[in-house]
Amino acid sequence: MSLPRPIITILAHFEPLFTTPTWKKVVILLIGTVLARGRRTVTAALRQMGLQMDSHFSRFHQVLNRARWSPLAVSRRLLQVLIQTFVGAGGTIEIVIDETLERRWGRKISKRGHWRDSLRSSKEKSVSTSGLRWVTMALVVRLPWTKWCWALPDFACAGHHPKGKCWAQGAP
Repeated sequence: MSLPRPIITILAHFEPLFTTPTWKKVVILLIGTVLARGRRTVTAALRQMGLQMDSHFSRFHQVLNRARWSPLAVSRRLLQVLIQTFVGAGGTIEIVIDETLERRWGRKISKRGHWRDSLRSSKEKSVSTSGLRWVTMALVVRLPWTKWCWALPDFACAGHHPKGKCWAQGAP
C-alpha cells in the first residue's frame, strides 16, 4: 500500500528508532489501526490490511511485547515532531497531564495496584479499586481550522514503581 507523501515525511522521523524488520511491521500496524473500525487491536489492524491469514501472524504481536525499541525514545520523537509542526517560533508550550484508572484483573498484570477510584468516590466516601493507573501527557495546540484547543497525547505510562517513579513499558 502506498502512502501519501505528507504521511511518509512524518513517519520518516520514527524509522531510525526501529530495526528494519520491526519498522515494516510497525507501518502495517499503524495503517491498519487507523483504518480499523471498533476496537483498535493488532488483530483488527491485520484484518484491515488483509493479513489475517498470514502464517507469521504472531510476529506482529511481538512488535509490542518482544521487539527491541524504546517507547520513551518514540515518545520523545513524537513530542519533537508535534512541537515542530504545531508550535510556532517563540510560541508557548502547554503540556497537560491526565490520570486514568483501567480496571484490570489477572495474575499476569504486574503493575496492578489499588487506587482511589475518582468515578466511584465522592467527598464523603473514598472508594479504592484494583487496576492499572495510566498517566498520560499531552501537548495542547490550537489548530488553524478550529477555534478549540486540542490535546495531542505524546506519552503514557502504566503502573507505579515502589519508589514513586512512573514505569513506562520497555523503560529501564
